[in-house]
Amino acid sequence: MKLQRMNRRALSLGALAVSGALALTACGSDDTGSNSGGGTSSPAAAGSIKCDDASGQVLADGSSAQKNAVDAWVKQFSAACKVEINYKAGGSGAGVTAFTQGQVPWAGSDSALKPEEVEASKKICSGGQGINLPMVGGPIAVGYNVPGVDKLVLDSSTIAKIFDNKITTWNDPAIAKLNPGAKLPNLKIQAFHRSDESGTTDNFTKYLIATAKKDFPYEGGKAWQAKGGQSAPQSSGVAAQVKQTAGAIGYFELSYAKDGIKTVAIDTGAAEPVEATVDNATKAIADAKVVGTGNDLALKLNYSTTAEGAYPMVLVTYEIVCDKGNKADTLPAVKAFLRYAASEDGQKILAENDYAPMPDDIIAKVRTTVESLS
Repeated sequence: MKLQRMNRRALSLGALAVSGALALTACGSDDTGSNSGGGTSSPAAAGSIKCDDASGQVLADGSSAQKNAVDAWVKQFSAACKVEINYKAGGSGAGVTAFTQGQVPWAGSDSALKPEEVEASKKICSGGQGINLPMVGGPIAVGYNVPGVDKLVLDSSTIAKIFDNKITTWNDPAIAKLNPGAKLPNLKIQAFHRSDESGTTDNFTKYLIATAKKDFPYEGGKAWQAKGGQSAPQSSGVAAQVKQTAGAIGYFELSYAKDGIKTVAIDTGAAEPVEATVDNATKAIADAKVVGTGNDLALKLNYSTTAEGAYPMVLVTYEIVCDKGNKADTLPAVKAFLRYAASEDGQKILAENDYAPMPDDIIAKVRTTVESLS
């Protein structure tokens, strides 16, 4: 398997060199992540991309959790279609705001549009409205930096207390009980959360509220509400702080858990603690239900699942776009890009970059909806 992936990577890089792919930037984003689109990708992807009339430049903004996935997609898409796509990754809140204000033709958000945001979108979607297209899935990893501790198990109650400043040292009895035999140091816990409005925060807190409401008595949302802790911007910022700070713990999408960052296994009540992996996240996402109406494909996730091997702390990133009334100058490029992202090749790239592809029945609906955009 490793040899096959290496071969695919070599072929892909060779194809890109020949085609002279555009050099893309993140448009000022500080959220480059560790992959930055440098993960493996299918060598056949570029040849199967349908460009239609796609041309020019497209600016987008939103979820930093999906940035490494978008970078991988952009690399292939731009090589085939000669379209420059700049994805700022300023966070889900910034992306939704930019979209509803008409600054970008599509945005990424780890939370579905709220009713008031849908209403606001009608002002820029002439004759239509903003819709949610689930395109990227994955586990929210809880990364930690505790010297001498290579494996760590936590449950939702303990995680809630850590991030609400109720458990403050790594040798706390609650942590020790979940990790018999581990040499937990008498070290202060440095909990990091997002400073910007974030769909990752929204999903992380939804998990805590669903499974440990008594220990996390907050409403949740994109803005951090709990007490204490320290903040950092975007997923890459939190990951960087965890990596460089002894005693640190933080949450971010799995693709940012690189360069030696260890991740927590969650005791969900199943027979064994569940690791944060793409496969384990897919098992949880497969239990999601479509709750959107019409062309809107917003999902309801089951954060409290105790199924064997299902990692419950997951997020789904939506690409948010007008169903009707898209601007004529950007519609061909946006439609072609989203078509590729939802394609079999586009979804394969996700798994190769530590993201979870959408379940077959869900992505089939996304493909149909993309073709209807106007």
